[in-house]
Amino acid sequence: MNSKGLSDSDMQEITAKAGYNETAFLLDSDLADLKIRYFTPGYETDLCGHATMAMVYALAGRGKLDGNELLTIETKAGILPIKVTRNQDDEWSIAMKQAVPKFIEYEGSKRELMHSIGLKESDLHPTFPILYGSTGSWTLLVPVKHLSAFQEMKPDNQRFPDVLQELPRASIHPFCLETHDPAADMHGRHFSSPYAGTVEDAVTGTASAVMGAYYAKFIQTGFTGRLDLVVEQGQEIGKDGRVAVQVSKHKENLDVQITGKAVYVKELSILF
Repeated sequence: MNSKGLSDSDMQEITAKAGYNETAFLLDSDLADLKIRYFTPGYETDLCGHATMAMVYALAGRGKLDGNELLTIETKAGILPIKVTRNQDDEWSIAMKQAVPKFIEYEGSKRELMHSIGLKESDLHPTFPILYGSTGSWTLLVPVKHLSAFQEMKPDNQRFPDVLQELPRASIHPFCLETHDPAADMHGRHFSSPYAGTVEDAVTGTASAVMGAYYAKFIQTGFTGRLDLVVEQGQEIGKDGRVAVQVSKHKENLDVQITGKAVYVKELSILF
């Protein structure tokens, strides 16, 4: 499974042929237990939550972790700890700490922003801020008033770079507090940057993580201890994704961890 010997262009070509939102490549690391690089069909990205979980699941399922429940991964977003557990039903659960949350104010046109995803400015939540956020990968967090608006969204991804003048390569991630599942705390969709070569992601770990940080910083302010949140995503495109997000506060700093599960889908053979 090791990708040693592949050039950057090899990895990019493989990713384009695979056609998924992100493809993860396993490498040796001198700094951590393993190293992972992530590519979209259009470019390399610093971190991808669900691709990390898929990689760790694949390694664990093939007995490649040597029984380790705790390991570290080297990424371009930093060295991050991973915890792997297996329950009595033989299900693997993978917990992944994220990079330190960062936020940047969006100063562009709200009208043009909302038009780029097929909505009106009046669909915006009236009090929550629009912010770029990152726990390893930048996305624009767009608070929407009602869940019903998510069915109406039609992203015009090619317009995103003009709308996102502060970070033209960012994705757009609208979210709301109304959910399909009563057990979920937040609902989201994730629209890719046009440079990524994809349109929409069904489940987005890094975006769910920064949603958790946003929730802790701007919605449930003043919390102490830990927040345990569930983010749902993908329902509008026939998926039913969930990401568990844990946010802990230490003085003024937020630690964010995401937890999820993976399943085997299929094996691909790619010629390049």
